Formats: sequence, structure tokens, C-alpha cells
Amino acid sequence: MTDKRERPPVPEALPAPVIDAHTHLDACGAVDAAGVAELLDRANAAGVSHVITVADDLKAAQWAAEASTWDPRVYAAVAVHPTRTSTFGDVEKAELERLAVQPRVVAIGETGLDYYWDYSPPAAQHEAFRWHIDLSKRVGKPLMIHDRDAHEDILKVLEAEGAPSTVVFHCFSGDADFARRCVDAGYVLSFAGPVTFKNARALQEAARLVPRDQLLVETDAPFLTPHPFRGRPNEPYCVNYTVRDLATLRGEDLSELCVAVTRNAQRVFGLDY
Repeated sequence: MTDKRERPPVPEALPAPVIDAHTHLDACGAVDAAGVAELLDRANAAGVSHVITVADDLKAAQWAAEASTWDPRVYAAVAVHPTRTSTFGDVEKAELERLAVQPRVVAIGETGLDYYWDYSPPAAQHEAFRWHIDLSKRVGKPLMIHDRDAHEDILKVLEAEGAPSTVVFHCFSGDADFARRCVDAGYVLSFAGPVTFKNARALQEAARLVPRDQLLVETDAPFLTPHPFRGRPNEPYCVNYTVRDLATLRGEDLSELCVAVTRNAQRVFGLDY
């Protein structure tokens, strides 16, 4: 019987390198430069060349920004997650302002709304979301959206505030109708492990219709490990499994899809390699 604590096997390298557009290296167990290098070495063996490590609170934002300076394969995104916004105030804002302008911080995220968990009042989430939208526009970096059970309100807030020039829906979770609305608005949709789940019919339908130039792939590691390893620890190398499934799902050549999502990530986040 497989030990659920055991990592999935590192798969054969992809035919062209891809970027994990959203991961949490600290939550994957990295604490220092050596730990980050170990995770990225495994990712490289699977054809995953670079990652964006993403914050969910102020401490994680500070860590992500610092970690992006330890290894040229790592970039960072900084924000306070919507479930952590009950105490979001001047201290958090001042520090995020400082971190957001650092050169290897390439996005403001993850921010948005989460109506699944009852950790932060909706009013606090909305206020913080609006502030992050403004920060994204002021520093000229993409906005990375966390959207859980909040599709309509996410779109309403973006419309009311005026969306930044680049908006990424991390771990896209909507159906085909919601995907079309996001695509029509010019937003970028990033797909993670759930698109490989056998019961994710609506999500798979959405993934089929996204234009190739508005598509990213990610792990959201250590969460949401792709099929057939659901429930086991996730790492950036596992984006290999997701992009393979996406190529099959969309009826595309794997090499061409790898090249496309890498170019998209480079364009969206302004990556300097």
C-alpha cells in the first residue's frame, strides 16, 4: 500500500521546459537556500525550469522575496491571502509596499476573496482585495487572484476598481461560462492539479476553451497534487503531470503546449531569463 506521505515519482522530463506559475516553496519544506535548491533540482529533472513562490501572509511574503534572491530559478509574488485579512492594516501595507518593488518580485498575490473558509469577514477581504488591486496598478505588476466560491464578487470588484493591465486567476476553479467571461475580459487562467481529477468535468471543459496565449500551469504545491497521486505531497516537479494531462485534454502537441505556457509566463510576469 502506498504511503500517503511519500512524494510521487519524478516523471520523465518534458520535451520543453515549463514554469510553475504558482507554488509555495516554504510550505513544501524549504527553509533556506539549500532547501530551495533541492526543490528546484528535482523540478529541473522533470523539465520544470523556474517557479514563482507565492506568499499567503506577511512572514511568507518576506521569505518569498528573500528566497527569490537565493536562486535564479525562483521568482516571488507577495500579498496577504484573503483568509488572513481580518487584521490587515498599516503594518502589512507598508511592508508589502516595500517588498512589491523588489526586482525579483514579479506579481502581487495571492489576493482575492475566499467564501469557503470562515477565517476573515467578507468586508475585511473586500477592503484588502481593493488595496492589493491598487498596489498592483501602482507598481505595474500582475495581480494574482485567489478565488474560492466567489466568482461573481471577484469580477464585480475588478470591474468597480478597474482591473490592472494583467490579471491571473491562480488555480482556476470555474466552469466554461465563467472561463469565457474571464477570457473575454483579457484575464489569464492558470490551471493546477484539480484539472486532472476524474470528477472535474466542468473544470476540464473550461480548460479546453482557454486560448493558448491566456493559459498558464501551476502546482499550488504542496497542495492539490495531480491525479493519480491526489492526496500525496505536491512539489513543483509535479506540474509535469498537469501539463501532460492538459495537452491530452486540449488535443495539443505536448512540446508546443510547453513552449506556449512558458512564453506566456515570461510575458505575463516579465521574467528576465
